[in-house]
Amino acid sequence: MNNGIAYQNKDIISKTFIETFGSKSLEVYGIHVPKVVRLLPTNLPAVEANELRIDNLLELEDGSVAILDYESSYNEKDKAKYMNYMARVYRHYATEGKPDVDIRMIVIYTADVKPENVKTQVQKAGFSVTIEPAYLSKLNAEEIEKRLSGKVKKGEPLMDEELMEFIILPLTYRSKERKQQSIKESIELAKQVRNEKQSNFIIAGIVVFADKIIDTETRENAKGWIKMTTIGRMFEQEKEDAVRVAEARMIVDDVERVSKGFAISVEEVCEKMGIDAVKYEAAKKLVAETLVGVA
Repeated sequence: MNNGIAYQNKDIISKTFIETFGSKSLEVYGIHVPKVVRLLPTNLPAVEANELRIDNLLELEDGSVAILDYESSYNEKDKAKYMNYMARVYRHYATEGKPDVDIRMIVIYTADVKPENVKTQVQKAGFSVTIEPAYLSKLNAEEIEKRLSGKVKKGEPLMDEELMEFIILPLTYRSKERKQQSIKESIELAKQVRNEKQSNFIIAGIVVFADKIIDTETRENAKGWIKMTTIGRMFEQEKEDAVRVAEARMIVDDVERVSKGFAISVEEVCEKMGIDAVKYEAAKKLVAETLVGVA
């Protein structure tokens, strides 16, 4: 991937993707490894200035670490790149005092690559490299798109497996033009998902997974949408909080005014006004907290 979605940049796309990707399974891609616990930083020190940055680094449930790369073509020379990746990750963990960590090399091949053309292992006298491949050519892009579209338009919730299918959908098509078309269509469909957290995760995931082919305009539009929904949610929350405080202040003011005016206890006022004592105390506490926050 290019530097547009670098983990360390912590932009809204990265944050949204990272927050939800943990606990997800890669089984839907045909990758039989433990579930993802979390994404790890990929800004590992490079030995040479021209070394490529690792796409994604995952911590798995069994304590192992998986390097996740994406390829739209197969080249045997890529094994050298993977060896470099694994060596850098091993060096990092060895330096941290964890030389026994297991390191996996997972490669997701887009629909352009046929399984029969891939050699998963290279073995020489002094070293060997084994990759764990996933072939998106085995997935039925049209069937997945039709099924997901149907669920979204009906307002039905999406399962974790379907979320993972959604974010990889554009890469299940072969030509670059069809992939780019699917990126735009998938993002527009994701905007219709009723669950905002799922919607934002899908959009962020599409941008992250398709980072090598997504155009700048589409990426920026996706970021803008997530940012807009996030800000909108904040405003909505602030509005709801303001209403709750106003209602609480009304309860407290009414009870205290009657209590002072008739020289009777707050408890008596609550009883006469039909206000639950617990509700009054909660309202009083909320008003007090609000005043402290303003001060």
